[in-house]
Parts: sequence; structure tokens; C-alpha cells
Amino acid sequence: MEVEVKLRLADAAAHGQLTTILSPYLRKTLHQENVFFDTTKSDLSSQRAVLRLRFLDNDTRCIASLKSRPTLVNGVSRVEEDEEELEPLTARACVEDPARLREIQSRILKRVKEEFGLGDEVGFVCLGGFQNVRMVYEWRELKLEVDETRYAFGICYEIECESGDPEAVKRVLEEFLKENGISYSYSEMSKFAVFRSGKLPC
Repeated sequence: MEVEVKLRLADAAAHGQLTTILSPYLRKTLHQENVFFDTTKSDLSSQRAVLRLRFLDNDTRCIASLKSRPTLVNGVSRVEEDEEELEPLTARACVEDPARLREIQSRILKRVKEEFGLGDEVGFVCLGGFQNVRMVYEWRELKLEVDETRYAFGICYEIECESGDPEAVKRVLEEFLKENGISYSYSEMSKFAVFRSGKLPC
């Protein structure tokens, strides 16, 4: 179970202010391309699951993930997640031809077929995706991820922090944001949900 605090930053100005303050604590910047898949009959989404391929830094790495049973309440996200590294060229070929997902040797894809009862006749489709720039900071013994997510219909900004004690982390982050006059709100939708909705959160 992945548990994260997710706070939505109001706009580009809030994102810029936050990243400027945190700049001494920056450890790395990741350029991510997230691509999502389902079956032709929406077997995954109908059971609240998501299959994602995440390409990192110009296809130098690719991570497949299966997420299921997500909740997002008061800025705290909980989701069951399983991840696996894939060979980037093989994964990229699956974006071009989703039928190849059935052929690759992958623990994640084996789980998808078995747990969702997908027979040989069931095909995969690519749903599309979005770009994300993730700046990773080590701050006050926390790993903060500040995202600039670019959808076809606009840009969202968010701060995430994985923790076993999300309420305590949320208090620390909210105090910090308020002290610095950075406008924020609790995230109410996952990035995938925003992508599928086709519009930015209000």
C-alpha cells in the first residue's frame, strides 16, 4: 500500500515560489512520460485499476506499474501499487502496438491477465498519457516530490510526499506553505483521473 500526502499548488507562481525556497535541497529532476492502458472492454478501469508505463529521461528507463483500489481523502492518497522495470525499447513498442503487451515477459502483465481474468481473445488499447517534470527534494528528513504535470488541456502543479504517518507530514507541509504564503489546496483527483476527465480541476 502506497500512502502519500498530495497537495495541489494553486498556479505556476506558487510552484515557482516553492521550488525557489526548496532549491538548496534539490537532489534530482526527473522527466517522466506516463502512458496508460486498458482492455478493449475496460476490464481494468471497471475494477478501479490502472496499468501504466512510465518512461524516464528520454527512455533511459521504463517502469510498469499496476495500481488498484485508490482512495484520495483530505489530501491523503492510498493505493495498492506493484512496480517492475521493463526494457525501454520493448515498452515503447507496446505504446505503438498495445497487442505486444500480451507477448512480453513481465510479472506485472502476468498479474493483469490472471487477476482480471483476461483470456487470449481480450486485446489491450493505449489510452494516451501526459508529461511530468518531477523535482525531488530532501527536506527536514522528508522526500518531497514537486510536480509540473502537462496535459493536452493544461498544466497542474502538485507536491507529494510518501509517508507512513501522512497526517503528521500534512501538518508540517501545511504550516510550511502557509508560513511562506504559498497558495495550495488538498488534491481531490489523481493525475490519471484528471487525465481521463479531460479538464483541469476547479
